[in-house]
Amino acid sequence: MWYVYILRSVDFPNQEYTGSTADLKQRFAAHNAGKSAHTAKFAPWNLLWYCAFPDKHKALEFEKYLKSHSGRAFARKRLVQPNLDPRPLTNWKVDSD
Repeated sequence: MWYVYILRSVDFPNQEYTGSTADLKQRFAAHNAGKSAHTAKFAPWNLLWYCAFPDKHKALEFEKYLKSHSGRAFARKRLVQPNLDPRPLTNWKVDSD
């Protein structure tokens, strides 16, 4: 299973990041630990949305779409809430296995 996800920075709520991974829990923890060059300066992050795909190819196609102009508009309209107050979203935690 592959996942496409959207993150929003807690401290910089205008910053969002879209990515894909086979291990969402590990990748989310890595983003918050500053292990990704693209997201380290805006950590910590909240997970706003994710979707599971049956294979990597379909996930990467959808990630690419969400990063396009029309995909960003779609995500704002259909997938994520407007940024009213990011603090209530901080309750999402990754369980340790």
